[in-house]
Amino acid sequence: MRHSARLAIGAVAAATLALSGCASGDGGSGGGDEDAAASESICDSADGDGPAIGLAYDVGGVGDQSFNDSAYAGLEKAVEELDATCEEAEAQAGEDDAAREERLRTLIDAGYDTLIGVGYIYSTAAYNVAPDYPEVSFGVIDGFNPTESQEDLPNVANINFAANEASFLVGAAAGLTTETDNVGFIGGTNTPLIQGFEAGYVAGVKEVDPTITVQTQYLAQEDPVKGFENPAGGETAATGMYDNGADVVYHAAGKSGLGLFDAVERAGQGNWAIGVDSDQYLTADKSQKPFILTSALKRIDTGVFEFAESVDSGKQLSGYVTYDLADGGVDYSTSNPKLSQDVIDQLDDYKQQVISGKITVPTEP
Repeated sequence: MRHSARLAIGAVAAATLALSGCASGDGGSGGGDEDAAASESICDSADGDGPAIGLAYDVGGVGDQSFNDSAYAGLEKAVEELDATCEEAEAQAGEDDAAREERLRTLIDAGYDTLIGVGYIYSTAAYNVAPDYPEVSFGVIDGFNPTESQEDLPNVANINFAANEASFLVGAAAGLTTETDNVGFIGGTNTPLIQGFEAGYVAGVKEVDPTITVQTQYLAQEDPVKGFENPAGGETAATGMYDNGADVVYHAAGKSGLGLFDAVERAGQGNWAIGVDSDQYLTADKSQKPFILTSALKRIDTGVFEFAESVDSGKQLSGYVTYDLADGGVDYSTSNPKLSQDVIDQLDDYKQQVISGKITVPTEP
């Protein structure tokens, strides 16, 4: 299927998919040729003989400078190193599992046999569609088996990350940096996945000093749009935390986290924000960079690329695959020169303690 189905890809995909393109520039800076380049997708020029990848984004799509953008980076690498072809599709606000199933089926009908859903919201859709297409490979970032059966499907891989471990390290960074002994955490949705970020962060803060106060706020219970595509909500939550004495705030809220960066810039010198998923110091507006202390790295790009690579090699990953600190699947960033070497040395020590098992990071608050 991989090589024979490409003839119809262009026309079918253009007619039926909700396409995202590449970064739209939402929340970013720059202009002119830079913006023009950002509107182009790697898929526009991909014409190789490697895996045919259909990448279905979470709500918000590319341009979130976080979760979805990291997935796009993995797609770029697959095109460059595996000679892949590709198409991108984006989740729509308020849609249900049936809509996500239809998106996956549309990608398959368009000739894509390596499908990657970016986010746990694709789990049910993937498990419903996969039995009908045993020759198609499905990977779901942060995926899980939603069926009552304990059996996993041989053509579905749930690609997970020990985000609690990365969160532990940035929590320790917050604990080592705070001058007010008061820090904050903003989560997108109050669900087990995001609770893992909170659990790790709080544990890291408390490892440094158990007396430090941690303010916690979730933007939504389960609504992914209010949780992850809500910069205004993120800004309001962060402003409240800074006003209540926090001087370091970490978000695990996707595009909503862009509001945190607006809030920390307004709060001014002596206040910090911590990014998530990708190194957000590198993608933030120039005026906001100095305030982004570090980011909890979740190598979604690695998960996307290695899943595509496994399909291309004929050894498709399946079941549950988890990336952690030990294999470099999660980490923390050091791009901001204001993150002192002394703090980095202490964080690296904590990192080794987690890898060795001396420190066990909780997964639940």
